[in-house]
Amino acid sequence: MFEKFKYHILMHVIIFVWGFTGILGKLIHLSPEVIVWYRIIIAAIGLIFVLKYLKVPFKLARKEDLWKLIVVGVIVSLHWITFYKSIALSTASLGILCLSTTTLHVTWLEPLVMNRKFSWIEFLLGLVVIYGIYYVSGNFNAQQYEALAYGLCSALFAALFSVFNAKLAATIPSPQISFYEMLVGVVFLTVVLFAMGDLNASVFNMRWEDFAWLLFLGLVCTSIAFIAIIDVVKRLGAFTVSLSINLEPVYTILLAIVILNENEILGNKFYIGSLIIILVVISNAIIKYILKSRNPNHFLKES
Repeated sequence: MFEKFKYHILMHVIIFVWGFTGILGKLIHLSPEVIVWYRIIIAAIGLIFVLKYLKVPFKLARKEDLWKLIVVGVIVSLHWITFYKSIALSTASLGILCLSTTTLHVTWLEPLVMNRKFSWIEFLLGLVVIYGIYYVSGNFNAQQYEALAYGLCSALFAALFSVFNAKLAATIPSPQISFYEMLVGVVFLTVVLFAMGDLNASVFNMRWEDFAWLLFLGLVCTSIAFIAIIDVVKRLGAFTVSLSINLEPVYTILLAIVILNENEILGNKFYIGSLIIILVVISNAIIKYILKSRNPNHFLKES
C-alpha cells in the first residue's frame, strides 16, 4: 500500500515539475529560441546518462528509422519554440492552456497515423474545447491573439510528435527516441540561430539565475523526469499516469498566480474558460478508458 502511495506522490511531483516549465519561460530572460536551444543541449547530455543507466544502446537497430526521428525532432523543437513564444507574448497560464488543446488535434491525427477508428465523442469534446478558447479570448488585445496563435500551433506540434512517437515506440526504445530527437533539435536550432544572426557572444551572456533555471529545465524537467516517469508507468499503469498528466495546466496556472501574480492580469473569464477546457480534457481520458475497457477493439479501425 505504502509502495503504491509513494509512486503516486512521485508522479504528481513530476507533473508539478512539468507544470513549472511554463513558468520558466517568464523567469529566464532569454529569447524563446535560445531557451529551447539550451534546453535540448542540456537534455541531450542528460539523456546520454539515461541511456547508460537503462542500458539502452545508442545505435539504432534500423537505419531507415533515422529520417523519421529527424522529422519528429524538428517538430519537437518547433513545439517548444512556439510554446515559449506564446508565453513571452502573453502569460504562462495562456501558453499552458493552449497546450491543453493537444487532445483535439490527436482526435483527427490518430485515425490517420495510428489506423484507429475516428471518435465522434472526442470530436464533440474538441468542439467544447474550441468554445472554451473562444470564451477565454473574448477580451484579448492584438498581442494576446498573437500569443494565442503561437500557443495553438504549439499544441498542434505537440499532437504531431505525440502520435508519431507512439508509432515509433513500437519498434524503438523510448529513451533512444528522445535522445535522437534532442540531437536533431540541437542541429536544427543551431542552424536557425545562425540564419537569424543570433548565434553570437550574446547567446552566452546570461545571468547566473538564468543558467541555473536552464539546468533545472534541461536536467530535472526533461532527463530526470523521463527516467522517473518510466518507472512510475511500470508501477501505476499508463492510464493512471496519462489521466494525471492532465492536471499539468492546473499546476501551471496555480504556480503562475503565486509566482508571477498572473491573477492580476487575467480576469475571471479566463479562469472559467480554463476550467471548461481542463474538465473536457480529463473527461476525454475517462470516457476513452471506459470505452476501451468495455471493448478493447473500440479504437482500432475496422479492416
